[in-house]
Amino acid sequence: MVVLRIRNAHKRKYALICLCVVGFIMYRYLGMPAGGRRMSRKVGLSANSSQFTLEGQPFTILGGSIHYFRVPRAYWRDRLMKMKACGINTLTTYVPWSLHQPERKVFNFHTQLDLEAYISLAAELGLWVILRPGPYISSELDLGGLPSWLLRDGSMRLRTTYPGFTQAVNTFFDKLIPKVVRLQFKKGGPIIAVQVENGYGSFAKDESYMLFIKEALQSRGISELLLTSDDHNTLKSGGVDGAIRSVKLQKLNQRDIQDLNAIQPNSPAMVMDYWTGWYDVWGDLHHVLPPEDMVSTVREILRRGMSVNLYMFHGGSSFGFMSGALADPSYKALVPSYDYDAPLSEAGEYTPKYHLLRDLLSRYNRGESFPDMPALHYREAYEPAIMYQHLSLWDALSFTEGPFKSPEPVNMENLPVNNGNGQSYGYTLYETTITSGGLLKSGDHVRDRALVFVNRSYIGLFKRQSVELAVPDGKGRRTLSLLVENCGRVHQGRDLDKQHKGLVGDILLNNIPLRDFTIYSLDMKPSFIDSLYQAPWKTLPETPSFPGFFMGRLFAYGYPSDTFVKLPGWEKGVVFINGLNLGRYWSIGPQQALYLPSPFLNSGINQVIVFEEQEGDYKVHFEDTPDLGMAADIQ
Repeated sequence: MVVLRIRNAHKRKYALICLCVVGFIMYRYLGMPAGGRRMSRKVGLSANSSQFTLEGQPFTILGGSIHYFRVPRAYWRDRLMKMKACGINTLTTYVPWSLHQPERKVFNFHTQLDLEAYISLAAELGLWVILRPGPYISSELDLGGLPSWLLRDGSMRLRTTYPGFTQAVNTFFDKLIPKVVRLQFKKGGPIIAVQVENGYGSFAKDESYMLFIKEALQSRGISELLLTSDDHNTLKSGGVDGAIRSVKLQKLNQRDIQDLNAIQPNSPAMVMDYWTGWYDVWGDLHHVLPPEDMVSTVREILRRGMSVNLYMFHGGSSFGFMSGALADPSYKALVPSYDYDAPLSEAGEYTPKYHLLRDLLSRYNRGESFPDMPALHYREAYEPAIMYQHLSLWDALSFTEGPFKSPEPVNMENLPVNNGNGQSYGYTLYETTITSGGLLKSGDHVRDRALVFVNRSYIGLFKRQSVELAVPDGKGRRTLSLLVENCGRVHQGRDLDKQHKGLVGDILLNNIPLRDFTIYSLDMKPSFIDSLYQAPWKTLPETPSFPGFFMGRLFAYGYPSDTFVKLPGWEKGVVFINGLNLGRYWSIGPQQALYLPSPFLNSGINQVIVFEEQEGDYKVHFEDTPDLGMAADIQ
């Protein structure tokens, strides 16, 4: 009996050892994105011939962009599994400096911004990774992903070797790059390539800049293949020795490929950004690219033996105030949806593009079976939230940081807030005293939009195009207020250094500059919204004042579902759910509903706060379908 027990114990011990060995072998051989082939991981991705090789074997990059900062962390796995199920083998992502370093001495790589966790998840799911760390990324973000506190330096020259910029880049890279070095291919991780900056050929203000960025990456331990990415006509000025050039495009024509091959003959050709759709701006239509057009272009790219990255595979949402803007031919701000008409919709739904692409890639992979398509998340149309409390803007001012006194207007970035880092986003209120009526002139110094009040009564609107406004006559001293909104800094172009917001110069009354301002910073960060719990909210009156905050409740029984926030009857403002900024809404469209993912909701009661500038319906609707507005094909 004793002998039998000992033998059984030995058997169990040996069985456990065998299981560990088998598990290790399966991990080494089957847990690799390269289809189960063991790799020595000494060479990595190489571009020394007309085709990419990975560890010496021919390799075609079938890439797709999904940005961790535009997808709720709880949905990262879902979105990446859907990517894997479509036949994509490589994930690409930008790294937004502005979100990771919101202040000079504050860094955030946690929760939603845990880049290491995101890259590790990609590896777990069998995806390679191309990292695009910037520092400038464009990506339709405010200031192209550069932090606004850089603009506090009056001599700042962004994207150059100006010392104020290079010192800031070095400080950021000192924090960022060590986090990803260990995740490189040769160290056992999934990162097979790293992009140097982004589209510098269209900017090209400093011949030394790209070399500085390349060396900043390599000196901190980046050793994988380096890439640059530019439009076909700026390929030469955007490249740097030691990095392979790639091209951005939406329609494939022979000239694009000829330009690329002429610059780097006998090298693999890659479309680093094949635009699967486009972004939207306020006051325009929703841009779409027909699915057949997208798939036929991808088919042609692959037929030519080229590698490709789909930008975007899944766009997600530019939550909060992160959206950028266009400057040319005139200023237009972007909507918060980054749906991009991508193969996977903003809410992670399969689109006709997804199914066509999956079919194409399955045939391209000679029938190799893909993982099953993950089930879709349930969406729900909740009961409307009835707004039952109201807080005027003026009653909320005591909860801001400030106020600050200044003889002249001060732009957002130079306000003494946020530990001396200025104001990045949101609204700024400028108040001064006037003693007469007359003609108010903005002189094009309003960035980007200002509601104007006299004694807290609305008298008109300043936009970039409107420069004059009549101020009614009145007796005695009156308060003139300008509520100025940063609608988004431009994300591309040669005027990045000129993206100061708020009042950027004098406002004239009867040709005399206004002076002696009291300034309130309304950046509407989570801490400010949370502080409003202590504010003197009132039961919603029949005729509430505007601008103002409106509070209601959304009831989500059981496990919350995805939904879409719709505000018919409201004019323009911002929606906060449980203190989280979903983004702006604006009646001019095209976007008419904000995506509200279930991870942002609690089971039971959810707080809904709406900041409305001018007109409200006092009811917020929740629907089970998106509404991105009237669509038009991309020209």
